Amino acid sequence: MTATTAERYRSYRGLPLFSMGFRPFFLLAAVWAALAVPVWIAAFAGWLPVDHFGRDWHAHEMVFGYLSGVIAGFLLTAVPNWTGRLPVTGAPLAALVLLWCAGRAAMLIPHFAAAPFIDGAFLFVFAAVVGREIIAGRNVRNLPVLVLLTALGGANALTHLRGINPDLALLGERIGIAVVASLVALIGGRIVPSFTRNWMAKRKLTPEPASPGRFDIATLVVGGAGLVTWAISPSLYIGGLALMFAGALHLLRLARWQGWRTAKEPLVLILHLGYFWLASGLLLQGLAIIVPAVVPAASGLHAITAGGFGVMTLAVMTRASLGHTGQPLTATPRISAIYSLINLAAFVRVAAPFLSEHYVALLALSAVLWSGAFAGFAIVYAPLLLRPRQTAAT
Repeated sequence: MTATTAERYRSYRGLPLFSMGFRPFFLLAAVWAALAVPVWIAAFAGWLPVDHFGRDWHAHEMVFGYLSGVIAGFLLTAVPNWTGRLPVTGAPLAALVLLWCAGRAAMLIPHFAAAPFIDGAFLFVFAAVVGREIIAGRNVRNLPVLVLLTALGGANALTHLRGINPDLALLGERIGIAVVASLVALIGGRIVPSFTRNWMAKRKLTPEPASPGRFDIATLVVGGAGLVTWAISPSLYIGGLALMFAGALHLLRLARWQGWRTAKEPLVLILHLGYFWLASGLLLQGLAIIVPAVVPAASGLHAITAGGFGVMTLAVMTRASLGHTGQPLTATPRISAIYSLINLAAFVRVAAPFLSEHYVALLALSAVLWSGAFAGFAIVYAPLLLRPRQTAAT
């Protein structure tokens, strides 16, 4: 008889760290996020070679380093539940983790000729792993996830062409951001209302979040169109209008999920805040194209990335790590502090371009807050991620 996903997890007898995909990837990605931003700030201050650790390295390591690790941790945990197939555990999981780590190490070495190949391999190998599971499990619903993951790998490859064609590298960055934003919108549209509905149902709160429907599909389509237009031509007026419209639709979609009713549980509320940052970022990025003298492009970009990506990934990491290690699904004061730090980091980073006279100080403050949030996650969650599951979740 073939073991179920749950039975495979329970029967695993190796290192707890490699028993589920979220364990090593969430922990290592958080550590990397906490370290990589100070490295960039050090280069910005002239303490490290800015030609290597400057803006381009920073953008790459946030999108294709940190985020690829979090996406891997999430999908390796979610795909077995979607497909009913066995999870990737033990040595195969350790091999994937080592490949991701090799990419981060390669990107630390200035002028390392093999870096594009070592770093670029991870996303394609991971896409192949996910694709095998989705196709073998006939999980047609999640084929868009495979397409987006493959596109992310292609975008990463483009960023490594900077020495040949800087415009192609910038295109790769924008495609990477557009892909991750689409993933957040797609998967966030499933988990945010679902977790909210479960929390409200236990407390018999009504009305419940709106169920998925045509409005959600239209929102994703408009958002995707706006992001693709922006990725191809970041200053196109029609693209700015599309992003503004998409941002408004995403804000309306978020309002349909009744997030304000979850204020008593930060573990649920933070999911809504992460989606709010994404929607607001799309709106701001559109405004930056339409009225660039009023809204700096960097503010819109960082509302999407530092806000939408940073807050949403920590929201998912904190919740999933509690649930899958058997802890109560409620935010402790230390977890709430992590949420405060990441939201403050995003707010300060978005505000910095509006306050040019204080830009450098605000940049440094945002970096400290960002690193504090992810270091906090690593410190609080490492004991849970490194040991076997303890108790049943509540």
